[in-house]
Amino acid sequence: MKEITASARGKIIGKLCYLYGENKGKKVWLKLEKMLNEFLASYKCEATEVKPEERFTEKDSVLITYADSFYREGEKPLKTLNYFLQKYLAGTINGVHILPFFPYSSDRGFSVIDFYQVKEEFGTWQDIELLGNKFRLMVDLLLNHVSTQNEWFKRFLDCEARYKDYFISFSEENVPEEEIKKVFRPRATPLLTKFKTKCGERLVWTTFSVGNTTDQVDLNYKNPEVLLEIIKVLLFLLEKNAQIIRLDAIAYIWKELGTNCIHRPQAHTIVQLFRDILDTVKPSAVLITETNVPHEENISYFGNGYNEAQAVYNFSLPPLVLHAFWKSDASHLSKWASSLKSPSNATTFFNFLDSHDGIGVLGARGILPQEEIERMFKEVEKRAGLLSYKVNGNGRRSVYEMNITWWSALNGNSSDSLELQVQRFLCSRAIALALKGVPGIYYISLFGIENDLEGMKRSGIVRDINRKNLDIIALEEKLKDRDSKEARVFWNLLKLIKARAQHRAFHPNAKQEVLFLSNKVFALLRTSCDNKERILALHNLSKDEVSISLPAELAKESAHNIVQKKEIKLSDRKLELRPYEVQWLLIK
Repeated sequence: MKEITASARGKIIGKLCYLYGENKGKKVWLKLEKMLNEFLASYKCEATEVKPEERFTEKDSVLITYADSFYREGEKPLKTLNYFLQKYLAGTINGVHILPFFPYSSDRGFSVIDFYQVKEEFGTWQDIELLGNKFRLMVDLLLNHVSTQNEWFKRFLDCEARYKDYFISFSEENVPEEEIKKVFRPRATPLLTKFKTKCGERLVWTTFSVGNTTDQVDLNYKNPEVLLEIIKVLLFLLEKNAQIIRLDAIAYIWKELGTNCIHRPQAHTIVQLFRDILDTVKPSAVLITETNVPHEENISYFGNGYNEAQAVYNFSLPPLVLHAFWKSDASHLSKWASSLKSPSNATTFFNFLDSHDGIGVLGARGILPQEEIERMFKEVEKRAGLLSYKVNGNGRRSVYEMNITWWSALNGNSSDSLELQVQRFLCSRAIALALKGVPGIYYISLFGIENDLEGMKRSGIVRDINRKNLDIIALEEKLKDRDSKEARVFWNLLKLIKARAQHRAFHPNAKQEVLFLSNKVFALLRTSCDNKERILALHNLSKDEVSISLPAELAKESAHNIVQKKEIKLSDRKLELRPYEVQWLLIK
């Protein structure tokens, strides 16, 4: 059995003492030590040591999907998902992020009733573990809140002494109104929600809620028992084959009245604590943070490059790419990308363009001018998308995210030919694949799915515009028809992913240089860590033919286009790019 080292013990105790004081912190450690030892006694230790710089490689990409995104009549959707992954993606995409699959009361899984069960309608833990055997499995550790139907909250409502401080609550007469106003709100709903308990009415802290539903109640991490409960969930998920742990809403977990209650030092300490735990019990596992905030705040969750998350969601990328295509101008995207750095070769970005939450805009703040951001909102509405809002400190609302599918965002009101629309879509996806980091692909964008306006109307939830479930039989018929939009997007996107996986120049740690060749072209020069391979990745963001002049050092006799698999002459330093063309050139 692997043992907890003195170094790991010291690090963990130090963090617990910082969070709870020396006396209480040491008592918490005794409970945590028992949990960790029990895990180590039952878990098969990993045979090979993980090299931090090779934790992710060019071969890694992740599909983001719900448990029930693919369905077939008479079959549990986790089995359908497994079928689709095995038949179509195995050998091309090697990771899968299954969004919350636990029993839930709202928010498409993010309002969890029971962390230890798979929602019966979806399948079983055996289905989850089977997927984890074949693919690198990412799961959500839902840290900030639970459902009002969760057993912990039911016991809080029953006024059981143990659960009194599992949640943050106030009586109506002692609400700290002025301090509450300082809290950063990612929603336009009230921060405090009234609940009847056996001890009388209480106003409970509810950071998140969806539509008219307020059933996500925040956990109170000032109570160490809450932290231990969540660590217990973390260890359970590791036992069930989870290899990447997504820390959902991590920025909000520590509340401190008198502050904005986001990015508190204790939140970073908890991420560091989780990192220490993973390094101790399962070193191959990865922490990835999800923080829809401005770029500098987002990357703070790398810590010093070795002590917090190994990956962060690259929230600035989606709005910047979208803006670049709408304007046919790569200027802002290129300038930002040229400054993009991770603090060590043990960290990387998770490069996604769309997700279950829509397209966040906070990552663009400070990068795009405010007037450009405002124009984006109008463009989304022109393309039948919607906007979600948050409440600012002054009580005014501002846009938090844009709710629209990626296909509709790019092509929603286009009169262009299908061929040109598909090429524009693929060009945008190629940027996320070529950029330094690990690509994440939301299942909707495998096929270029348009806005699900009917689904959104049925539920009344704006995010459902981008969450359509897909009938696997109907989908397969479309994939067989190579002229269909779905087939054109799917097979060509897989072609790009395969090309990426075959070249070390796309390794997350490979060098990256942004080349400013034309405002209409996003250009990257990727160089493998051993300097043996260089790829010039060119993306024409416009519907115009663009002529570019290459730097003298790239004017080789020829290059190999790894996407189209043909030779390209570079000797005259001139290249022509067709509308929305992607050229990934292996420089010889």
